[in-house]
Amino acid sequence: NSPRRVSEDADSCIERPVVTIHEQLERRVGEVVRRVIAELPPDLRTLAERVPVFCEWEMAEHWLEEGVADDSMGLFSGPALNEPTDPGCLESPSITFFLAELWDYCGEDLPTFDEEVRITYIHEFGHYLGLGEFELEARGLL
Repeated sequence: NSPRRVSEDADSCIERPVVTIHEQLERRVGEVVRRVIAELPPDLRTLAERVPVFCEWEMAEHWLEEGVADDSMGLFSGPALNEPTDPGCLESPSITFFLAELWDYCGEDLPTFDEEVRITYIHEFGHYLGLGEFELEARGLL
């Protein structure tokens, strides 16, 4: 499974008779993330729009080999905003959601899933900003 970028226009997709749970959840992630970004203060909204969001059904083996916890629901990767620029770094900042872990954690409940996507997105976006949980809470984001 390779990561798929969340579609900017998920609602305009052609309806198919059978839609997998993976596709349904990926669309929901796109919808929730767009709502969260729209609610951010303008300075943060501009930054958030620069960070692509991807969805994977399960965490790729290379993440586990790099030490990412196997129960992670999301992951920020790439250089943080406050890190010095490394000309040799080819990785761009991104956020990846692990849908199976999120769905399982939420007990397959859609409203809970939406809330966990919101929390996970803000948490991972905080890594990009170089902010911890305390700073995110202090800014009213969590």
